[in-house]
Amino acid sequence: MTRFLILLIAGFVSQSFAQTSFKKVLFLGNSITKHGPKADIDWSGNWGMAASAEAKDYVHVFTASLSQKQGSTPEILVKNIADFERAHQGYECATKLKEAIDFQADLIVLAISENVPAMKTAEAKTQFQADVTALLKTIQGNHKPTILVRSCFWADTAKDGALRGACDAVSGVYVDIRALGKDKKSFARSERPFKHAGVANHPGDQGMAAIASALMKALEK
Repeated sequence: MTRFLILLIAGFVSQSFAQTSFKKVLFLGNSITKHGPKADIDWSGNWGMAASAEAKDYVHVFTASLSQKQGSTPEILVKNIADFERAHQGYECATKLKEAIDFQADLIVLAISENVPAMKTAEAKTQFQADVTALLKTIQGNHKPTILVRSCFWADTAKDGALRGACDAVSGVYVDIRALGKDKKSFARSERPFKHAGVANHPGDQGMAAIASALMKALEK
């Protein structure tokens, strides 16, 4: 009897997830999401820094997991919006992110804030939260995509609080990954040597897999 109930519940969960099949997934992030080749920092990839291969970054690990779970592979669009992080106030989302808006994703993953200047005042936090909220509202447009907002990989109380506030404003799902930044095994430098300390300080294959897992668990709730 117990086994029957477990199978019944498992079947219900799978069916429930299948009813929300995502056809288009938009990833908005920074170098952790995607970074092109840059010789002066000894980085030759064109994917999430510093995964050992494209298939190992969190974008592609997550997409593979999602594809397996829902039984179909979504179309993905991956955008590095580090320029928004560095100068978010007054950022022209409608023009600079036209491709992302026109993509009309039914699942949006926002993974930013590592490049945002330190917020030393309450006003700075409020401004960042408002700007992230505006960005998400512009991207979602008139349709209602599922939105996942990931916390900082390198935990920051002010930035994480602003991200959570923006996430709540668009009825998104907040994904707390702060614990990963405390685990030495999450960093690329624990997996192989790097010439550049900044690259080494990014999540490695294990860290990327952990980010993807956290996003997937949040989506399944």
